[in-house]
Amino acid sequence: MFAGRDKMQTGMSLTVAVWCLVVFGPGGVLSARGEVMHKLADRKLCADEECSHPISMARALADYTRPDCRFINIRQGQIVYVYGKLKGRGRNFWQGTVQGDYFGEQSTVLGFFPKSVVKEIQYLGTELVELPTVDWDFYC
Repeated sequence: MFAGRDKMQTGMSLTVAVWCLVVFGPGGVLSARGEVMHKLADRKLCADEECSHPISMARALADYTRPDCRFINIRQGQIVYVYGKLKGRGRNFWQGTVQGDYFGEQSTVLGFFPKSVVKEIQYLGTELVELPTVDWDFYC
């Protein structure tokens, strides 16, 4: 009496399992996204409590290719808006954006980069706020 229903439930379960494997599994659509990577630092400096205003503008001194999804690509000469500066063990990394519209194909993405590849050219904030980093800072 319930054999047809059991077969249908097994079919649905198999369909859901295959769909999850395709979307979330190795090589799936979302496998490179939605990951919390390890923290580069426990503290950061920002212009405001939400890190929503840039601290400064900087010019890229050299090209930089990101090693993973937490970072951004930068080309020499680009203007980078700095939104955060990591402290402690991550003090050599800043967080910012490169405006993609001006240079073509690169979209505007917030990510980390070594401070050594840029030179600050204009400070936009006066006083910086020290905040703890959160997992979201390192989410891809």
